[in-house]
Amino acid sequence: MSALVLALVAGAVIGLALGALGGGGSVLAVPALIYLLGFSPASATTAALIIVAATSATALYAHARDGNVAWRTGALFALAGVGPAFLAGAVAGCLPAAVLTGAFAVVAALAALRMLRPAASEPPERVHPAKAAGAGAGLGAVTGFLGVGGGFLAVPALVGVLGLRMKQAVGTSLLVITVNSVAALTARTGTGGDLRWEVIAPFTGAAILGAWDGKRLAAKITGQTLQRVFALVLLAVAAVMIVDVAV
Repeated sequence: MSALVLALVAGAVIGLALGALGGGGSVLAVPALIYLLGFSPASATTAALIIVAATSATALYAHARDGNVAWRTGALFALAGVGPAFLAGAVAGCLPAAVLTGAFAVVAALAALRMLRPAASEPPERVHPAKAAGAGAGLGAVTGFLGVGGGFLAVPALVGVLGLRMKQAVGTSLLVITVNSVAALTARTGTGGDLRWEVIAPFTGAAILGAWDGKRLAAKITGQTLQRVFALVLLAVAAVMIVDVAV
């Protein structure tokens, strides 16, 4: 199968998950770029940030149009993560490939386990600013270091820490992901290696189209079902990456 076809298929799947779940799909971008398209771990994490930033911004527009973005809350949450995203993005380019791959596999496994846990039924009565800032900073660091959007962390944090409704949390997480991805990309300017735009461009285009379809899919299938299926796929990917590092 040609690189172009693989890029289109992988992009569509990732966009579908991102549009439907408000995050999580971007976690598959890095392994897809490494194992299907032959990118190095450093190049893959940088390319993933480009794909995630463009796709999240597109999906954000769709959710904002429906009034499902808490702009003030999202901006404050994202602001806490800008500095950590920038610093982590700069550090990631200097680390060995095995370290990046291993760290990514662990985060992917944790993301899958988090998705399999039942969602909190009640939002907190009071928002703690320190917890909100800590969650935002942690999300920014993960985004900058591993090239993932971190929606699998942002959505539960926005619900459990900041008390947003699930639909609002999904839309607002896309704002946070977009800001953090751009900050991390800024730090990685000139350090991404061979980015192979002939692969990244169709990958990104397919992801953007998939994000629109994902939003429509979310209206037909329960979010819990989508999350469980995606979590199982993510666990399998994490296992493959851990074995690859060990061997």
